[in-house]
Amino acid sequence: MKLSEVKNNLRQLEKIAFQLPNGELVPNHFHVTEVGKITKNFIDCGGTVRNEEVANFQLWNANDYDHRLHPEKLLDIIDLSEKILKLDDLEIEVEYQGDTIGKFGLDFDGTNFLLTSKQTDCLAKESCGIPEEKPKLKMADIATGTSCTPGGNCC
Repeated sequence: MKLSEVKNNLRQLEKIAFQLPNGELVPNHFHVTEVGKITKNFIDCGGTVRNEEVANFQLWNANDYDHRLHPEKLLDIIDLSEKILKLDDLEIEVEYQGDTIGKFGLDFDGTNFLLTSKQTDCLAKESCGIPEEKPKLKMADIATGTSCTPGGNCC
């Protein structure tokens, strides 16, 4: 989800809720302790130089159970971040503390912001010698009939 989409969704909400991939909600007394721009410059295993930028939200819980971040306040924080950090309309990455700091993508279901699981991947599979994964077929999906008959040279 891009920053502009987050802002548009916030304008339609009376309250903010973030839902973890397992369906649990982030406690509603969370804070957004950071809005930032993360730039990652790296070389993949195939030797290609790559640059990635994301906007980052860091969610944090404290013992202040009466705290509630309202959509207007988060919009103000985002607007200030856009001006000061010169944020473009970047994809959002959300950090949230579990057993360790988790990094999540972001989606929206009309009510809640959904923290989506992220996966690592090799960006240079053709250079690493990793074989392309063959599609798996179900035996029930294979055509039957005259396509393979005795003497038909298909086996």
